[in-house]
Amino acid sequence: MKRKWRRGAVGALLGIGLALGTGFDPATAAETKPIKFGASVSLSGKYAQTGEHFRRGYELWRKHVNAAGGLLGRQVEFTIYDDKSDPTTGVRLYEKLITDDKVDFVLGPYSSAVTFAVSNVTEKYKYPMLAAGASSSKIWEGGHRYVFMTVAPGETYLDGAIDIAAKRGLKRVAIINADSLYTKTFAEAAVQKVKAAGMEVVYHGSYPQDATDVSALLTQMKAAKPDVVLSGTYFQDATLIARQMSAFDINVKILAQTVGPSLPQFSTSLGPLANGISGASQWEAIPTLKYPGIDRFVADFQKDYGYIPTYQAAESYGAMQVFEAAIKKVGSTDREKIRDAIAGLEVLTIFGPYKVDDKGVQVAKKALLVQWQKGERKVIWPEDIAPDRIVLPMPNWKDKTKG
Repeated sequence: MKRKWRRGAVGALLGIGLALGTGFDPATAAETKPIKFGASVSLSGKYAQTGEHFRRGYELWRKHVNAAGGLLGRQVEFTIYDDKSDPTTGVRLYEKLITDDKVDFVLGPYSSAVTFAVSNVTEKYKYPMLAAGASSSKIWEGGHRYVFMTVAPGETYLDGAIDIAAKRGLKRVAIINADSLYTKTFAEAAVQKVKAAGMEVVYHGSYPQDATDVSALLTQMKAAKPDVVLSGTYFQDATLIARQMSAFDINVKILAQTVGPSLPQFSTSLGPLANGISGASQWEAIPTLKYPGIDRFVADFQKDYGYIPTYQAAESYGAMQVFEAAIKKVGSTDREKIRDAIAGLEVLTIFGPYKVDDKGVQVAKKALLVQWQKGERKVIWPEDIAPDRIVLPMPNWKDKTKG
């Protein structure tokens, strides 16, 4: 027993001696260890198409900041899990990131539904979160202090379509939406905006988010004879609606969808049927935006991933630029001070301007409106910066498939 004790004591003393001999300082070690960020992102499930673009924006920011020396002289590490597009899974993963993985900071997940769920976790532990993938203002109605919107509010996504329709004298509008937090919020706001613009809502219907057939709803909508259809969608239901409107030969002058048309896969999936469909976009790689650093972001993203970045990639990258600015302003990783800095920042990122109100809701950014024209996605609104103009009316479904 004595010998074992002596060996242990000698080992401990030797360790102390080595530490002293090398000038080991625990405080210095803490200041040089990596800064750890954690998140869940929808890499499978109903949001996977957009979630992967979103994750890549995060990763490119990490690559850029580490190449420039890191934050506060420390490298940045990410822990990113797949929440499977499920809010309950997201809650469990953010609890794990904070309590088990002990990350320094959290990043926002993708989608309003998952963000709404995990915001209660970040609030409990007082972790500031830039909600890069959430646009439903309902998330901010609960008085949370630690969650901040970086995108244009979801209720504004199709303001461009409403503006164009009203200016062109169109009167009859149908509104349809998936049964999810964001799309319901959008539809509720759209009803009021359409009426305020002097148009009539002739039909309003919803469908389950995982629907594989919306023909009954579209048949009812067709009977209302709308000139304009505004739909609160994600990718899968946006393409489903387009295919079934084509199958039932439901022709309208404007078909505008919230999420879906902004993705390159939209045209790949639909082929010529995509032409004429409009959609919301938070950002596009066009010179007229003139945001600092946008050229480098686009070039490096295209080099790493082989395609021009979508707005989901730009919104996550831009949110990290806001986080970066807050950390540099504070000069430490003190989460409470960084929360306060994020709340008061005004900064221009590659994604656009960032400024929030006292609730944490973005007030500086507008959504764009795009339209697929001859296989290319064109920015058509706001008209003062849009390089292209809307094709109105959109081509009939049968004409799209001729030739």
